[in-house]
Order: sequence, then C-alpha cells, then structure tokens
Amino acid sequence: MSATIRWTEGPTHRHARWHSENGSPLPGRVTVADDRTRADVAHRLACEGTALLWQGDYHNARHLLQAMGRRIARKQPAAGVADDTSPGVSFHLHRRAAAHRARVLGRLVVLLHDDYTLALRRAPDVREACREAYGPPRGPVVVSLRELLGVIGAHQWRVNGVDVPALGGRVHPHYGVFAPVRGEYVDLVARAPLPSVIRRSPGGGTGFDLGTGTGVLAAVLARRGIRRVVATDISPRALACARENVERLALADRVDVTGPCLFPGGRASLVVCNPPWLPARPSGPVEQGVYDTDGSMLRAFLSGLSSHLLPDGEGWLILSDLAEHLGLRTRRQLLDAIRAAHLRVEDRIDVRPRHPRSRNIADPLHSARSAETTSLWRLVASA
Repeated sequence: MSATIRWTEGPTHRHARWHSENGSPLPGRVTVADDRTRADVAHRLACEGTALLWQGDYHNARHLLQAMGRRIARKQPAAGVADDTSPGVSFHLHRRAAAHRARVLGRLVVLLHDDYTLALRRAPDVREACREAYGPPRGPVVVSLRELLGVIGAHQWRVNGVDVPALGGRVHPHYGVFAPVRGEYVDLVARAPLPSVIRRSPGGGTGFDLGTGTGVLAAVLARRGIRRVVATDISPRALACARENVERLALADRVDVTGPCLFPGGRASLVVCNPPWLPARPSGPVEQGVYDTDGSMLRAFLSGLSSHLLPDGEGWLILSDLAEHLGLRTRRQLLDAIRAAHLRVEDRIDVRPRHPRSRNIADPLHSARSAETTSLWRLVASA
C-alpha cells in the first residue's frame, strides 16, 4: 500500500501519494516553502526531519537545493580525507556523509499532478521522463526534487544515448539501469580471446551475459560472432532497457533477453558476468549497479558457473580491485571463492581506469581509485 503524505495550505488540508526510489520514509512533518524561504531555514528544517513542499519558482528551487548542499558540505569539511585515515575508514565515512546529504536534500519535495505535470513557474515538461521512470501515472504524487532531477537527467541519457566505440554505436540507458560510461570494462570483453570451443564452432556457439543491464556486453558478444547470446537480469527496468537496445542495434535475432534471473537454463561455451564491484548495501535501485550486499551476485556467479559451462567453456568475470584497495575484500578471499567453486584461473587481462575520478585528488577515495585495476578473469572448470 502506498504511503500518503499530508500537508496544509492555509485552511485547506491536502494529501497525495508519497514515492521515494531510495526508500526514504514518509516525512513526519511537512511545511510549504516558496521563493521567500531562506536557505538557512530550509537547511535547519530539513536536518530536523521536516519536508519542505516547494510551491515557488522551479529554478529557485534548484538554487535552494544547491545552497542547502553547500551548508551540508561546510559541516563536513574533512569527512574521510585525513592523511592518517585508512581507505576503508574513508569509504565508510564517505558513505555515511553521502547518506546524510541524501536524507537532508531529499526533504525538499515537489508535487506532481495527475499526469505528472510539475506546476511550478518556469518548470520543464517532466511528464515523459516521469512516465519512463515511474510507469503510468496513478494520481498526484510527491517526490523529492533531487530524485526528480535524476529522473530528468536519466531521460536525457535515454534520448541521447552513450557512445560505445566497441559496438560502433550507442546504448540508451533507462532510469535505474547502470550506464556503460566506464568503457574500459566493455573494451576488455571486446578484445579478450574467445574460448577455443567457440572459435572452432561453425555456428559461433552460445554465450550468456549475466546481469546484462543495458545489454551492452551481450551486444558486444553478438557483434564478435557468437551465434546466440542469452542475456539475463533480475531488474525489470534492466530487462526492458536491454530489449530496447538489442532492437536498436538490430541484434534481436542473436540476443535473447530473459529474466528475472541470474542464470538461464542450459549451458554455454562462454558465460560473462560484470557484477557490482563493491560489496556494500545499495541505498536504492539506482545504486544496485555499483553496490552488492555482501558480494552476493559475485558469489552466486562463481558457485553456479561450473554447472552452466559446456565442455572447454569459459567464464569471464569482469571485476575491479577497488574493493581490495578499500579493504572491503582481499585478493585471497576472491581466489579462495574461485577455488571453492571448483574453478581455476586460465588467464587475467588487466586495464587501468580512464575515468576522471581516478585523477581527482580532492576525492576522499582518491588513493584507492588511483590504484584501481579492472580485470577480466578467464575462469574454467577445474578437474
């Protein structure tokens, strides 16, 4: 049952459905805010747990959100950046600060009307973006402005797409689906030597892409000549996104998107998996492409791989060692998990990150990010 948020406008009592993608609870108190609301007051009320329902100018609301963010930053000037702070402690301080920031900024909220219209002065038309993210409208709904800005940004990504040189085309991510902006892991899959059993197969063999997301790796495998690729995911958003991208790339006859599941039925000559790289709890659906509670997807992939490989087949695990540099997982733990799954490492191909954050010395996790390596582990069933 949907939660209902209630507020008062003069003598009128109003209500609407409350929605939060990251599971933020229904605010206990709501006050109306507008262009007269000062940033200091808004910040204080939000820190105290009061939601501010904005009824002023749209661009002024964005400026207020930025001003509140600056006040949060001033109160946490050195979270996780002290020279004597370990990377692991820095990571947890960084996550805690990010969670606090999300909670406070998430309390500046807006009302979307029956058809997702945002009835604020100078507001953009957000109806299509909201339909893409939330589905068909179900009456008035209140969401955080911060979340709505993410929905608007995701719509632009979906329209414009992300250029993927390894595909010679573009991939169009949906809201809540991890976008392939870090191209190094895609390049690894595009250049790693295919298993000999596939190279020997006249028809190109069969491959699985587990946790397909946008479908980008499934598309790369199909473009490399694999005859049939089965792409899976547990997220309905990801499944819809992958199907749309496969159609756009004219690969629907080669790639079958199915789920929700991790492994499909049957066996394959190549099983590819790019699980979330950090074993930590995601704060909501948008973070599920980065954080994986206790590394559950990684463990499920390893434990199920042998039983889904054809003879002489390979499993390709694409994984960053950022978790190792942050003290969240050791290399020994990874290798032990591989051995426990009756697998052995045939080869490992490494690449250094190219994304800007690896060079940002102001990032509290810079020491770990600058040392990061992304690897494609070629795994085979052990005797």
